[in-house]
Amino acid sequence: MTTLSLLTKINSDKQLKQIEKILELAFKGLEVEAKILGAGASRWAQLVLTGKDERVATSYLIQEIGVCPTSFEKLTEFSALKGYITHLAKSKMELSVDIGVFKPENVWATVPLRCLQSQLLEGRKVALKKMVELFGFCEDLPLNIKVVKLNGERLRVEAELSEIQKSLYDNWRESLLDRLMVLGPSLNEVRSTLNREKLLRDVIDVEMLGVFEHALTCKLGTDAAGLIPKIGKTLKKAKFSVFNPKKLQPFLG
Repeated sequence: MTTLSLLTKINSDKQLKQIEKILELAFKGLEVEAKILGAGASRWAQLVLTGKDERVATSYLIQEIGVCPTSFEKLTEFSALKGYITHLAKSKMELSVDIGVFKPENVWATVPLRCLQSQLLEGRKVALKKMVELFGFCEDLPLNIKVVKLNGERLRVEAELSEIQKSLYDNWRESLLDRLMVLGPSLNEVRSTLNREKLLRDVIDVEMLGVFEHALTCKLGTDAAGLIPKIGKTLKKAKFSVFNPKKLQPFLG
C-alpha cells in the first residue's frame, strides 16, 4: 500500500471525482486500485494505491502530476519543487509558496522580492504588489521554484524561481501575447467553454499549468481581461488572473 499527496489543490467534491476519472483512465490495464481519501492538509489531494502495479502507478503520478514532499526532512538544497502561491497579502517583501510540506507542521517556501526583481525585471526595484499585477500572481497559481537555503531549526525554506518558471515568463513576455490564467476547472471544461462561447479564434492555445490550472494564450490583439466576462458566465467558480506583456515594457530595458 502506498499513500500519496498529489501536487494538486482541491476546492470541491467535483474536482475529487475528476481526479478519480483521470486516474481510472491512466491506470487502465494495470493491476492497481487507486482510492481517493479526500483533500488533506492545505487542500492537497490524497490517495492510496494498492496492487501488483502500485510502483508503476506511483512512478506515473510522480512524473505526470507530481507528489508532495509532505515532510521537511525530505527537502534538499537546490532541488526543484512545484507549489502554489499562498498568503499573497501576508508580506510586502516575499512571495509564499505552498510546497506540500505539513510535517512536523505546515511549511511554506518563500521567494524574496529581490529574487523576483532580479529574475523577472533585470533587478529593477519594483514593489511586490506591482509585480503581482504585472505577472498575474494570484492565490493558488502553480509556481516552479528551486530551494536555495534550508533552516531546519526555524523550518524555513528560502527559494527562487526555477529555470523552467523563469523561461516560461521570458517566453510569455517575448511573444507579446496576453495570457489569461483560469484556475479551478478541468481542461475539458475550459475547452468546451471556449467552443460554446465561440472564443476559439481569440484563444490560440491552452497551456496546462496544473490539473485544474490553465493559461490561455490569446491571439495578437486580443485583450485577456476582456475574455473574463465571457468565460466567467459559464465557469462561475473559476478564478482568473492576467499576464499582459505590454505592461512590462516600461519596466525593462
